[in-house]
Amino acid sequence: LGGPIRNKIMSNVGLIDDGYMTAWGDWGSLKPKAFPTAFMLGPNPSEKDVDACMKTLSDSMRSNGMKPGIWLAPFAADKHSKLTKENPDWIIRDNSGRPANSSNCGKFFYGLDATNPQVREFVFRTIRRAVSVWGFEVLKIDFLYAACLKGNGKHDMSMSRAEAMHFALRCIRAGAGPKTFLIGCGCPLGTAVGYIDGMRISADTGPTWQPGFPLPSWDHSTLPSLRAMVRNSITRSNFGHRWWHNDPDCILLGETTELTDEEVVSAATVVGMTGGMMLMSDDLTKLRHNRLRIITRVFPVTGATARAIDLHHPSKTGIPSLLRLWCTDESEVSDVVVSDSGDGSSQGARDPNALAIRTAQSIAFNPDRRLGDTSPGMRNRVHVAKGLGRWSVLSLSNWSNVPATVVAPISVCLLPPLPDKGEGKDGAVSEGDDSLGYHVLSFWSSKYVWIPKKQVDSKWTLSKMLDPHETEVFHVKPVKDEPQYIGSDIHFTCGYEVRHFKTNGRNELELAFKSEWRRSGYAFLFVPSYSKGPIRATVNGRRGNFDVIAKPSLGEGKSGRVVRVWVTIRGDGKDEDGIIVLKFNK
Repeated sequence: LGGPIRNKIMSNVGLIDDGYMTAWGDWGSLKPKAFPTAFMLGPNPSEKDVDACMKTLSDSMRSNGMKPGIWLAPFAADKHSKLTKENPDWIIRDNSGRPANSSNCGKFFYGLDATNPQVREFVFRTIRRAVSVWGFEVLKIDFLYAACLKGNGKHDMSMSRAEAMHFALRCIRAGAGPKTFLIGCGCPLGTAVGYIDGMRISADTGPTWQPGFPLPSWDHSTLPSLRAMVRNSITRSNFGHRWWHNDPDCILLGETTELTDEEVVSAATVVGMTGGMMLMSDDLTKLRHNRLRIITRVFPVTGATARAIDLHHPSKTGIPSLLRLWCTDESEVSDVVVSDSGDGSSQGARDPNALAIRTAQSIAFNPDRRLGDTSPGMRNRVHVAKGLGRWSVLSLSNWSNVPATVVAPISVCLLPPLPDKGEGKDGAVSEGDDSLGYHVLSFWSSKYVWIPKKQVDSKWTLSKMLDPHETEVFHVKPVKDEPQYIGSDIHFTCGYEVRHFKTNGRNELELAFKSEWRRSGYAFLFVPSYSKGPIRATVNGRRGNFDVIAKPSLGEGKSGRVVRVWVTIRGDGKDEDGIIVLKFNK
């Protein structure tokens, strides 16, 4: 992630995935084509040469501002591996004495017996070497269920499979130490609580919506496909920031897949709305502009977790189609500077996930926190800059294979209550908040509509006809007869992208976007009814282009104006970068 790409999206972790070793189990081996320098002195590089190669890789990631990470499956081994040939008694076996079934759709592998102290010692040394010698700070530990495969051919028959899994995880954490970030994958979820920092909570994503041939297309939740990733990520979203950080698997952006643009947008929306980890595996330098822009519009993550409104009564697809977040400026989360130097000194480098981390920490389970210290809706709130107000963020998704109209009732679109009103049963809008109607902004299609108050009653619904597997994100915000920021098509929250919003209360407003990364798009602003004259716009210190796209009627012959302004954020660090100023006569 260098050059112009790094100015658009920043990664704080680089991870070497599966494929660097000659066989699962032989974790100290390297493939010659991938590591030519290790084979310069012969076909069998020494342990010292392997260590030097891996240390060079981790140091390179670290020097580029990323925590180095690596993939391991320490309780799994290939049939042709040196490990299993030398230690056949480490393999879990079934009642017939054959290697236990690993039940993987991609390949057959052996599971290593976690009840065997020799296996645990091997795993401990493997993990400790990756951390202490190779220098990796993030470990993705895959196929963890291999430690507890079904079978009576175990070293200690008195242990249950749950106990074996517990010993396996305790061994891994002991080898990694307390500061290493562990990502669990292919793991029985309950046993990992307290051991794992991040957890894959979905099936593998895939290059197709449903499992591709020869896999059964009817599978909804276990086989590699985007459908399974979406379903699991939504239904297990509540685990995030309670047990661990949720890992929904990668967002696939490249052209080598069969995924449509609508499906990629839907996947990105689910990741953004559920607030887990954001992972990418594509070569970003080779992406088309429109695909790269999809990921920049949900980056960075917020740390807030959307509520799946129809979790307990989804459509026939079995996937919830309504997700809701609330944005509020009532209690702003302070910006923070994170140091990666290791000595506690600040280098002034802003971690793109710093605010998300702070938000996640504030809503995470804490046994020392008194019951009632956090309101039920706290996990679903995105904290934004002062002056932006409050609004609802609602995603509507059509997970069926045919075009369909997706409908959200008025109760879903309502705002969170004001703090002094308490937590209402359905989050009802406080009296007077909506007397002038609502701004409604469709994020992905970048369209605005004003809904008069008189049209909104108990039967009013928000709906849209969506193509198969398409998603739209709506923002619903009460109209006030004062300068307002309605939103933008730069970040899906329509607020997290803003550094500050100021108004002099008379004839001027200033909107400043966060300017760490290059962005461009439309900002939507509301000019109050008392302004009758011309509007002047300044963008990045120069005259800006804008148009008036709506004139909401506020009653008594008064109307405001909705102004759409194009902004380009250069990410060059200049003071005026990303700043829009509107001046209007009172």
